[in-house]
Amino acid sequence: MQFTLNCEGLDYCGTILVNGKIIYHFRNSHVPHLVELTPFLTPTDNILHLVFTCPPRWLGQFGRTSEMTEWKPRFNYYWDWSSRLVQIGIWDTLSLEVSDACAFGPLDIATDVNLATHTGTLTVTGTATGAQAQIHIRLFDAAKTLIDSTLPADELSTTGFACAELPIQLWCPNGLGIQHLYQLELTLLGTDGTIHDTVTRRLGFKHIASQPCEGAPAQADPWICVVNGQPFFLQGINWTPIRPNFADLHAEDYRIRLELYRDLHVNLLRVWGGGFLEKSWFYDMCDELGLLVWQEFPLSSSGVDNYPPDDVQSMDELCAIAESYIARRRHHVSLLLWCGGNELRENKVDQNLPVSLSHPLMQRFAALVRAGDPQRRFLTSTPSGPRFGGDSCEYGQGVHWAVNGPWQASGRLDEDWTTYWQHDDALLRSETGAPGPSSEALIHKYAGSCEPMPANVDNPLWRRTPWWCESEQYLAEVGAPPSSLADYVRWGQARQAAALTIAARACKTRFPSCGGIIFWMGHDSFPCAANTALIDFDGNPKPAALALAEVFATPVSKW
Repeated sequence: MQFTLNCEGLDYCGTILVNGKIIYHFRNSHVPHLVELTPFLTPTDNILHLVFTCPPRWLGQFGRTSEMTEWKPRFNYYWDWSSRLVQIGIWDTLSLEVSDACAFGPLDIATDVNLATHTGTLTVTGTATGAQAQIHIRLFDAAKTLIDSTLPADELSTTGFACAELPIQLWCPNGLGIQHLYQLELTLLGTDGTIHDTVTRRLGFKHIASQPCEGAPAQADPWICVVNGQPFFLQGINWTPIRPNFADLHAEDYRIRLELYRDLHVNLLRVWGGGFLEKSWFYDMCDELGLLVWQEFPLSSSGVDNYPPDDVQSMDELCAIAESYIARRRHHVSLLLWCGGNELRENKVDQNLPVSLSHPLMQRFAALVRAGDPQRRFLTSTPSGPRFGGDSCEYGQGVHWAVNGPWQASGRLDEDWTTYWQHDDALLRSETGAPGPSSEALIHKYAGSCEPMPANVDNPLWRRTPWWCESEQYLAEVGAPPSSLADYVRWGQARQAAALTIAARACKTRFPSCGGIIFWMGHDSFPCAANTALIDFDGNPKPAALALAEVFATPVSKW
């Protein structure tokens, strides 16, 4: 028998010991660590230790991306919406796998849809060990079995298994239909019928394509998403980790957030590159709820320079991470595309030029996606195209493809802000937002020894995230400082709701000239007094979330 320790997530570095002997060194939060234990075990009692050593001192928001080469989530070192709360320890599943000479190796499972015949295709390739072993394959749902077949184990790595013209029901994103799912069961059988290994996957069948936006430049990226032959508007949020100490989260924590987004008529979640590959239950729930996933690899901007690493060692390590991401999540029907990372630039100087396929790391990422998940799209960065942000001075020039910003509504909403969005020509707004305070109750709950008033950056409570305190805007609009926290919260939340509604309505009205809008950000990971989040730290939607839900619920045909 073979004994393997499968560590799905270790944050960040350390050693593994068996019976006091060091057998493995780990140093990477983003990949599983498979540790062969068999040679080190005794016939009787065995003692396993995981020893974590100190993580890097600084990986936070400010620095140089080209030098951020420690592969640990960066956001909990400090971001403009989270304090420094650096996690260390086991953050995902830890399991002991026991196997004999017959076992499945890595598997590549893919589905597709023939729109002409309304049928599905399933393909399975990979490896399975065991002389003369057979693989039993079943695909079924609660109503019927679609596949019940066997093949020799050695064929899995040569010809593989494929079955077409399956009479399937389609999987649809939230708001466009049902999320029909099937169960795939692969069983490895010995010559005597003994079950040696079993793998199960939950699958859906959809067909995703992209087509150019109406009136877009000929060379522009296509940003109209088409699912099962139907063009639709992407209306989403940027997903950040729910908590800095994400190791402590449970499946129910995810379900509460994800069901709320479903109910707010969101159909897309962009998993931001400053975080990590979310736990498997996140993707399972997105499959169930119809929430498409835009998945970034773990790279993010850093302010001083936002240029991805280009030294060979760092690129090799990042490609190993990307390959692992793809292998572990490609079977999920909710997965829409892969992306190189957050706000990456073409060089270390020009802040308005997103990274392109001229960068050697992006070339390698693209090749990995083509090889490992060819049905899905690869983007170099969020944003992408000729410009980082949407500049009103360049409207009409065809340079705004997928752009980020703005994140603050300056001036009067019914003048400058409305004009900006009415004349917008971006093909996709991949990240935009406006700040709003948390509720009065939440601010009091987490204020500690700080007094909530005055609501300005001279107060330490508000100075912690000064970008999102709008005391000067309040003074300009009202003519005097807020007389109470309740006054400021009412004003700030109403302003956020109005600002985001203007943006969302303008983009959705332009469909199919505009393919969608994604708001930064979905939920607070820290009890911020104010932030751009739509859902506060305790999981309660701000008025802006409810206002956006009305826009999202309105079909594009009604505009």
